[in-house]
Amino acid sequence: METVVFACVHNAGRSQMAAAFFNALADPTRARALSAGTQPGARIHPEVQAVMAEVGIDLSGILPQRLTDELARNAGWLITMGCGDACPVIPGLKRDDWPLDDPKGQPMHRVREIRDEVRARVVGLLTRQHWLLAR
Repeated sequence: METVVFACVHNAGRSQMAAAFFNALADPTRARALSAGTQPGARIHPEVQAVMAEVGIDLSGILPQRLTDELARNAGWLITMGCGDACPVIPGLKRDDWPLDDPKGQPMHRVREIRDEVRARVVGLLTRQHWLLAR
């Protein structure tokens, strides 16, 4: 079982979308995702909850969480969300950075574009790693 940690600063937008898509599309016997932030916000951005609900993913009961060594202990990957110098570093993990705009405060059409880009990147990762759930 491979664990991927999607991380950003506030864990209230991009990383939440990525983990939700990952867990919905991955073969659960091969891989799973967590999301976390270095300075977690109080809640997921409402515009993110709304656009994810449009594609059938409910984030209403999810709260941002802090990225800790314990949370990342069994992970194999850390994927950051374009947070620049504020992106976390965890030694020993495979790393990738997805330079994605922060959806906070964006107009809904832009939040949808970010959501769709996140989904495409998740599908690409799942396909490359052979973790995509056969449907």
